[in-house]
Amino acid sequence: MQENQNCMNCGQLHEVEVWNRINVRENPELKERVKDGSIFMWECPHCGKPNLIRTQTLYHDPDNHLMIWMLPDGVLSEAQEKALESQLAAISDSLEGYTLRRVDGIGTLIEKVNIFDAGLDDCVIEMCKHVTRMEMAQNASVKLDPDTPFKFFRMDGADNDLVLSYPKEGHMEALKVGFNVYEDCAGIIRRNPSVKPDPGFSRIDPRWVARFFR
Repeated sequence: MQENQNCMNCGQLHEVEVWNRINVRENPELKERVKDGSIFMWECPHCGKPNLIRTQTLYHDPDNHLMIWMLPDGVLSEAQEKALESQLAAISDSLEGYTLRRVDGIGTLIEKVNIFDAGLDDCVIEMCKHVTRMEMAQNASVKLDPDTPFKFFRMDGADNDLVLSYPKEGHMEALKVGFNVYEDCAGIIRRNPSVKPDPGFSRIDPRWVARFFR
C-alpha cells in the first residue's frame, strides 16, 4: 500500500510503498528484503537521502508457524493501537502451534527472523545474551556497560558458534559465543517451566529475561 511519509532530512512529504502485512509464503522474495532491512527504506526524491519507513508491520511465515508484530513507538494513536491489539489477540487464539512475538523496531524484527531461520529459540538466545553481557561487564579489561544491547546475527563455523553484534565506541563489534552456552541456557529453561513467554504476541527481550535473574 501507499502511505505519505516525511523525509527526516528535508521535511518533504512523499508517497512511499509500505508493507503492513508481509507473508513470506505468498511473497518469498520479501524475506531477504526484511533481513537486509531494504523493505523498510525509501530514498527521498527531493534531497536523495535515505529514510526509514515508520509503520507497523505483521510478519507472517506460515511454513515456520511464526508471526512477528512490529509496532514502533508513536506510529499509531493509543486508540488505534488498542484496536489492533484486540484484533491480533483474536487471531492468536486461533493459531495453535504458532510462535507469536511483538517487537518495537526494525532491528529487533530482523534479529527475530534470523533466530528462527537458524532453527533457534529466541527465549534461549535472550538468556545467552544476558549471561554473556553480565560476564563481559564484570571483566575489567573489556569495559562493557551491562545495558549494552546484543543482537543475534548468525551461526558460524563447524561448531555452530553464535555470532552476536553490539555497539562499542561508535562502531559495531562482533562476538562469537560457543554453542555450549546455548545448550546450557536451553537446559536451564527446560528445568524451569516458569521461564516461558506470556500468552499471545509476547515480548522476548532483555527486560523479559531480566525478570528471572534477581
